[in-house]
Amino acid sequence: MAHRPRPLTLAGIGAATLVAVLVLGSIAAILTRAEGWGGLRPSDWGAVRFTLWQAALSALLSIALGVPVARALARRRFPGRGLLVTLLGAPFILPVIVAILGLVMVFGRSGWINAALGSLGLPPVSIYGAHGVVLAHVFFNLPLATRLILQGWQEIPAERFRLAANLGLSRGRVFRLIEWPMLRAVLPGAGLVIFLICTTSFAVALALGGGPRATTIELAIYQAFRFDFDLGRAAMLALLQLAVTCAAGLVALRATVPEAAGAGRDRPVRRWDGGAPWGDAAWIGAAALFLLLPLAALAARGAGAVPGLPAAVWAAAGRSVGVALVSALLCVALGMAIAVAAARLGGGRARGVELMGMLGLAASPLVLGTGLFIVTYPVMRPQDAALPVTALVNAAMALPFALRALVPAVARVEGDYGRLADALGLTGWARLRRLVLPRVRRPLGFAAGLAAALSMGDLGVIALFADAEGATLPLQLYRLMAAYRMGDAAGAAILLLGLSLAAFWAFDRGGRVDADA
Repeated sequence: MAHRPRPLTLAGIGAATLVAVLVLGSIAAILTRAEGWGGLRPSDWGAVRFTLWQAALSALLSIALGVPVARALARRRFPGRGLLVTLLGAPFILPVIVAILGLVMVFGRSGWINAALGSLGLPPVSIYGAHGVVLAHVFFNLPLATRLILQGWQEIPAERFRLAANLGLSRGRVFRLIEWPMLRAVLPGAGLVIFLICTTSFAVALALGGGPRATTIELAIYQAFRFDFDLGRAAMLALLQLAVTCAAGLVALRATVPEAAGAGRDRPVRRWDGGAPWGDAAWIGAAALFLLLPLAALAARGAGAVPGLPAAVWAAAGRSVGVALVSALLCVALGMAIAVAAARLGGGRARGVELMGMLGLAASPLVLGTGLFIVTYPVMRPQDAALPVTALVNAAMALPFALRALVPAVARVEGDYGRLADALGLTGWARLRRLVLPRVRRPLGFAAGLAAALSMGDLGVIALFADAEGATLPLQLYRLMAAYRMGDAAGAAILLLGLSLAAFWAFDRGGRVDADA
């Protein structure tokens, strides 16, 4: 048997154990503080119902709108199509609070839409409340739905469309015989993923929700902390949130995606059933306008406000940069250790180590924050631990995405060069530095950039822990919005967006430079 680099394996097992202790320990702390269902108010059960309702409606609307947009993109080729498809992935790293402010500037009381309605003598619309929460969730998840469905369309072999054209099938029959089987396979999984995302969207509910009819479970947890300081009630709400998240996650995992199209010869897809192009152009144009208009409104309002931002905003930006850097480094360190251990262990033990690293998917940041608040409160001021706890939780939340990029890459390196390295006696740190790291720089840079960008825009844990002097930039931006200082808020949003994109670009670019040398 080949000699295994025991230090690296033990480091990976230790990293996976650390993540498991963080997640399971936070849940255990919540269990010790929970005081029973009797401590919950009728409004708390209303928050459960609203959470499920808005998540289901948001997922349904995102999927319903994503199908025609994805179909139009699959059928049409036009200049800028590749850029548009790439931009559909931008909301994933776009700070949530930034996009919310953009939506407010378009749909808010003084936004572009109400200005246009007022000029026509029509009554204004409001973005606040249940419909605002659903609108924001569709804004964030329509690109995801479109990308997932478009991928399914692109996997249909070109030969099927060629055969349909030779047989003279109508557009209706092409849809029923070729496209509908793919949609039937893809849509349930995509809808469940979006449903799961919408159940844990704290920032959207905080900024646009509230009130007895538009409060999610996570917003109720925040209110129990900030307004009542009722840790027992907050713990019970966190358990409810955990139950909802785990149930949705298990259903999503069981929603397997069967093979919808079969094999082909990887030829470029040509369509003869496209029909009039104006319909597809309308769907593509409407989706692009819906996604880009809020960002355009934000840029128009905030670009000139950045130099004049208050000192508190710049101090918050510095804290956000520090938290993002620590979170990214911690995430990739944990991810690399777990990926190397999984590659060396193999079999069931590898899957066990990887599963421990993925436990962050089982709980939302606010649930972990609740548990860590309960742990730290008796021994220290939670405000003193705000930034370290935020960095730690953000690293754990980004770790599953990092592992999806790192585990296959490290396994491929070990499969290609592992035996040679064993024969040369290359073990430990030398093996990692000389063999693995040079060959996984691309996924490593991507994972670090993603972790930094997600951490930069997070408004979850910090909202529980931070005081007035310890806010990060997303929390400071929310406070500016709550004070109706929209000019400063727009400038802070542009700054936050720039820092998030710069962090992602810098790490991702660093992983790609000379990666093949």
